[in-house]
Amino acid sequence: MRHISDSDWDAIVALEAGAYTDDGLSEGRAALQSRAHASPATCFVAEHGNRTAGYLLALPYPMFEYPDLNRAEDVVFHSRNLHLHDLVIAEEFRGRGLAKGLLRHFTGTAGSKGYEAISLVAVSGSDTFWAANGYRAHREVTPPKSYGADAVYMSRAVPGVRGSRTNPAHASSHRAPLEDEVG
Repeated sequence: MRHISDSDWDAIVALEAGAYTDDGLSEGRAALQSRAHASPATCFVAEHGNRTAGYLLALPYPMFEYPDLNRAEDVVFHSRNLHLHDLVIAEEFRGRGLAKGLLRHFTGTAGSKGYEAISLVAVSGSDTFWAANGYRAHREVTPPKSYGADAVYMSRAVPGVRGSRTNPAHASSHRAPLEDEVG
């Protein structure tokens, strides 16, 4: 696992399109890059040999909110909640533990950076995978139709974080323009 570099984007865009185009959930390069730009320290690629086998994009976001799939990020939220926006493993590499390894690496990073909670929107029936990895559904939150009819908002506390709250709904946040984060 390593952080995303500029040379990874063609592979990431291809993986994302392959995973989501049929379901009408593909976002495109600009939106994906904006999410990684908002928090490069919490976005990763998994490699197998010299190939990009998968990726994970996560960015700080207020609890019970989520990125708009139809637009790029223009604000960075200062939040104790980290939103796991996307985790994709190439079809030919599935079943080898890469998703769990990427998730473990990401969760460890979230803890080391002091995040208290991780949220996500499970799409295309993936809520069973996320539930098996400690995420709890929040049925009271209804993601927009752009996430698909079966989308489920889920979250979990970051394990081992000192001062971590058991209810991630209390994670605080505020906004800052994206350009303030660059530098």
